Amino acid sequence: MRSSQNAAKMTNWEEAEVQISELDLLSSMFPGEDEFIVTDQLALAELKCCVENQSSEMPSSKVQFTLNVKLQVPDATMVEFSVFFALPLKYPTILPEITVRSPSLSRSQQIRLNTDLKNYLIRNCSGEPCVLSAREWVKDHALAYIDKETSSSSVVTSSSMETEDAIFTRLWIYSHHIYNKHKRKNIVDWAKELSLSGFCMPGKPGVVCVEGLQSTCEEFWARVRKLTWKRILIRHREDMSLEAGHAEIKKQRKFSSFEEKVFDAHGNRGNHMDLGQLYHFLDERGCADIFQMYFGVEGR
Repeated sequence: MRSSQNAAKMTNWEEAEVQISELDLLSSMFPGEDEFIVTDQLALAELKCCVENQSSEMPSSKVQFTLNVKLQVPDATMVEFSVFFALPLKYPTILPEITVRSPSLSRSQQIRLNTDLKNYLIRNCSGEPCVLSAREWVKDHALAYIDKETSSSSVVTSSSMETEDAIFTRLWIYSHHIYNKHKRKNIVDWAKELSLSGFCMPGKPGVVCVEGLQSTCEEFWARVRKLTWKRILIRHREDMSLEAGHAEIKKQRKFSSFEEKVFDAHGNRGNHMDLGQLYHFLDERGCADIFQMYFGVEGR
């Protein structure tokens, strides 16, 4: 095993190599479509490029993925836990960002579970790859955080829905391109149907942002990803607890409605947007940092 002291001396590409090895292992161990889900394929491609070239320059964003764990409670009900990971560029020298969620957990239960998991990793996995250790801990301990009455199949599921809907989500979606008029119409129509705000920038690349209740954002993403794309992925995701309930939704929104935005289209097919205008559009709404996540450079 590598000590924390040795881990601190790792170069950028060596850390990237450890991350790639761990991700390859996860892919082979959990081949099921719903078991291991990489939500940012572009960041993964950049990481692999870093390893292949032994580059000292690291990717512009973190690799993000989800491990889903299904556990059976005594009454034979299956409870699913989703473990969200974001690997910092210096992982495994520093711990990853990990959040465990389940519709069967209340907000306080979820906070306790995540705090205990983090403390376990700090004590036992500092400086070492720890994704599998985190998953095993969830598998062994997560059910203990669910109240008996919560796991009972006789309980009305509205309480778990309240937990899920107490999260405000913002998804930043990247597509290689968005040209097709039917897709563009679907994106706008679905966002409005689901009461989501945000925008869609068609062209090459395509940018979509939706924000609203977690459940409706995930429904939107499920519909969009089923369409035929050359490449589409969630570039960045933001989740915020609605401490004051649904009344806080308006306060969290950065966009008042959903609209298609075209920024001085140019190019042979009129499919390239003025990215300077996009940056100012984002900056006006307090989202300027997103520009670098998409394009790898600071806007101006």
